[in-house]
Amino acid sequence: MTRYQGAMTGTPEKPKAARARSEAEERERRLKAALRANLQRRKAQARARDDDDGDGAGPDMDDKE
Repeated sequence: MTRYQGAMTGTPEKPKAARARSEAEERERRLKAALRANLQRRKAQARARDDDDGDGAGPDMDDKE
């Protein structure tokens, strides 16, 4: 017989081990997505800084003669 979480929900209750595993997988998926978004943001910032520099020579790249 199938156990149900709520009275009329129709969704079977998951065992604790499976629920914990799926929560861990969901957390890992969220962390991966956040890391990907962070990496893309950092790359965009670096590209924007490079574009602002023009020739790539920053203030500490002065020609010393």
